[in-house]
Amino acid sequence: MNRRPSLPGAAELFRLTAAPSEVSEVSESVEPPAQRRGSGRTKHTTKITVYVSDEELLALEQARLALRGSHGLGVDRGRVVREAIAIVLDDLETHGDASLLVRRLREQ
Repeated sequence: MNRRPSLPGAAELFRLTAAPSEVSEVSESVEPPAQRRGSGRTKHTTKITVYVSDEELLALEQARLALRGSHGLGVDRGRVVREAIAIVLDDLETHGDASLLVRRLREQ
C-alpha cells in the first residue's frame, strides 16, 4: 500500500486561471490606466513574500493604526502595501528617471 499522497503536477499548479480571451484582451491593451489603484478587498490569486525589518513592520502597523484612528479607515496591512505599490508604480510611469523610486534606489 502506497501512503504517499497524490499531488498535482506543475502544469496543474501553474495553469492560467483566466480564459484565453481574457488573457489576450489584457495583453493587447497598450494604454496604461490613468491612475493605478490598489486592488482593495478582493480575492487575490497571486502571492509574494516580502521580508521587512522589525522597524519597517512597526512603521507599517503604526501607519495602519493612524489610518484607522485619525482618518476612520479600517484597512489591513496588505491593503496599505498594495496602495503604496500602486502609488510608487504610477509615479515611476509618470516621472521615469525623476521618480521618487529611481531617486531613492540610486541613493543606496
